[in-house]
Amino acid sequence: MNNIPLAERLRPRTLDDYIGQEHIVGNNGIIRQMISSGRINSFILWGPPGVGKTTLAKIIAEMCDAPFFTLSAVTSGVKEVREVIEKCKAETNSMFSHTRPILFIDEIHRFSKSQQDSLLGAVEQGIVTLIGATTENPSFEVIRPLLSRTQVYTLKSLGSNDLDKLLNRAIKKDPILSQRTINIKEKDALFRFSGGDARKLLNILDLIEQSTPPEEEITITDKLVTDKLQENPAAYDRNGELHYDIISAFIKSVRGSDPDAAIYWLARMVAGGEDPEFIARRLVILAAEDIGLANPNALLLANATFDSLRKIGWPEGRIILAECTIYLATSPKSNSAYKAIALAMEEVEKSGNLPVPLHLRNAPTKLMAELGYHKGYKYAHDFYNNFVEQQYLPDGLSGSFWHPCDNPHEAKLYERICNLKGATKKES
Repeated sequence: MNNIPLAERLRPRTLDDYIGQEHIVGNNGIIRQMISSGRINSFILWGPPGVGKTTLAKIIAEMCDAPFFTLSAVTSGVKEVREVIEKCKAETNSMFSHTRPILFIDEIHRFSKSQQDSLLGAVEQGIVTLIGATTENPSFEVIRPLLSRTQVYTLKSLGSNDLDKLLNRAIKKDPILSQRTINIKEKDALFRFSGGDARKLLNILDLIEQSTPPEEEITITDKLVTDKLQENPAAYDRNGELHYDIISAFIKSVRGSDPDAAIYWLARMVAGGEDPEFIARRLVILAAEDIGLANPNALLLANATFDSLRKIGWPEGRIILAECTIYLATSPKSNSAYKAIALAMEEVEKSGNLPVPLHLRNAPTKLMAELGYHKGYKYAHDFYNNFVEQQYLPDGLSGSFWHPCDNPHEAKLYERICNLKGATKKES
């Protein structure tokens, strides 16, 4: 028992023991309703580490008496996916089976497109109920066909009330901690270092218990917690969950144009064994989201970094990541492209599928031409400066989505567009 981590010893077995996520597991929560009905649909759990994604999947399987299969996107390929699906088929076709097998995939965002494709048939045909877990936004990391076959439920970091419940449960119900005399004088540092992560909280508590002689009382103070973590900074992060916090600091340092801080956080990730391609992907996103049109070369360099990393490998790849990190941190910044697509998406959500103006449609058939498709379209290259003023947005829709930020490159782009439109108005 002493060799089993506290987080595993205290893992909930029922929804009543599960702490947090009331919006989906509470009395009116969708997960509780699915379990009550006995009909579990495929879904993806999206949230930060240590909030109970894996635990929730196991509870569902246990309460529904369903065969439970797991895959890790870090260690499994298409071959392993197909082997598990074949096992699920056997369970589904078994005369003793009453519940569809559950296939739980941890870190599903790390699956390649081909790996995700290999799941589609089994999910669509009802061979398996897929439950995926991810810390990354599924909209960017999960292929659209798979997303259309699943629901996405967002999990939240645990609040102080949830952490307090977890702390009390650990002290009272854990077979080891319940035998110790524990006096909690201060909780601020304990909750602060936990960062809403249940596993971190329990790992810190585990560390304190193990480092206190059995005959002594355990008195938890902010100083004790801080001192213990300084002695062993990885103690509360045995499974690498710190990456969620550090990548956030890394992104904000690049965005804030602080190359020294950005390199420091990069070094922390490298030293901690973070997946190099994960870092490279974040750099590509940073280049588009935060540097954007202020320096379009940033996206080219970030993409080249990703490709070069795959060619060169490790450990030399850290130098490539460092070069890109410094370049992005020292580049001028613009989020105008990011804001433009957000505004455009809001408009699409509001106005729906507006029809394409007839003159912008192609007319590959005689009937389409007779209906007015392509009629009146002005070919830009036939006009001065390869520009002509005409309607490009749907009927009734007016407004601008791209608003340039204050930097020399975008100022030139904006000036060019203004000059083109101004020249056209003068000629007319």
